[in-house]
Amino acid sequence: METTARDFNQNASRILAAAERGERITVTKNGRLVAILSPVAEDPVPDHPTDPMGDDDDIPVFRSGSRIDWSEGRGSYLEGFGV
Repeated sequence: METTARDFNQNASRILAAAERGERITVTKNGRLVAILSPVAEDPVPDHPTDPMGDDDDIPVFRSGSRIDWSEGRGSYLEGFGV
């Protein structure tokens, strides 16, 4: 559904009822798009998900104070890093 800003101003309750029924409404002013009204989802999705992405068991644990044993030579630890 498309409506003008003036029509929206005069018939807001009718237009909002259409959105509540599931319609998507575009509002124009002087021929250019100024707003889009859409129905609200039952379970809105947050803009930026905050839940972990995967099991915590897959996350490496780094402990402070741990020391690296360089006795095997420095090259074996840096392999694959282009050093």
